[in-house]
Amino acid sequence: MNTHPKASWIAADWGTTNLRIWALDEAGGILAHRSSEKGMGRLEKQDFEPALIELIADLLRDGEVTPVIVCGMAGSRQGWAEAPYMTVPCAPPSIRNATGVDAADPRLDVRILPGIKQLTPPDVMRGEETQIAGFLADNQKYTGTLCLPGTHTKWVALQDGRIERFRTFMTGETFALLSKHSVLRHGLSADDLDSTAFAEAAEHSFNAPEALTADLFGVRAAGLVADLGPAQASGRLSGLLIGAELAAVSRDFDLGNTALLGSDKIAGAYRSALTHLGHASRQLDAETITLKGLTLAYSFYEPEHS
Repeated sequence: MNTHPKASWIAADWGTTNLRIWALDEAGGILAHRSSEKGMGRLEKQDFEPALIELIADLLRDGEVTPVIVCGMAGSRQGWAEAPYMTVPCAPPSIRNATGVDAADPRLDVRILPGIKQLTPPDVMRGEETQIAGFLADNQKYTGTLCLPGTHTKWVALQDGRIERFRTFMTGETFALLSKHSVLRHGLSADDLDSTAFAEAAEHSFNAPEALTADLFGVRAAGLVADLGPAQASGRLSGLLIGAELAAVSRDFDLGNTALLGSDKIAGAYRSALTHLGHASRQLDAETITLKGLTLAYSFYEPEHS
């Protein structure tokens, strides 16, 4: 017999490639933490509810409604239900801005938090705004820069706890494409990244970002004529891309007051580059921050029929 504790509410981070859920009790204790590979990119609209139920069925109370607070790509145009963007400058969205989903299962009350858009220059985010809210829960009225590293890294300028502007850089995706589908792939290491080569390349590219594409081919050439090893080549490639990104960021954002929301090696690479360039930063766990943002949203939850 299944005796798993039942959730008071469910937090969900629904990305393009993965779905992560936390089942929580009323005191905020985590009863279960689960994930699946049923991200938005693999689902049609009719598939979202079954994908969610598959993860949480044993956590629901029969005959009762369980709130499910969702952030991320489930609210995109191709997602479960479109949650319209809010426009910067703005505070991070709250549950008051959420879109309700007409779920078939009467045990579910699903609310999808909106993303944020910027009109000039055009930019969007979905999911990161909840991380920002989680960060601000412990840093109210914060003024400074947030970096959310990933496949598409976000840089966010905050003023007194409001999102003033942001930019997205495809640096992570560019690294993946060059590593797998360009002439550079022949000389790179899939496992190792030389930290010295990374730091030197980041500094070089920060100071001369206009030479980026020439320097990228230089990684290939150095492997052929200067005995550049695979780990050094991978470090140099990563450093060149991140250094050029930081050069662009430095024109519009304060690098001297940066908080990194991320715990993987990508976030570590950004922190290493910032340190090498003389900028102190602090790093916070992205998963913890995401759950904190979803918990903040739930704290303002009100049933639709009370």
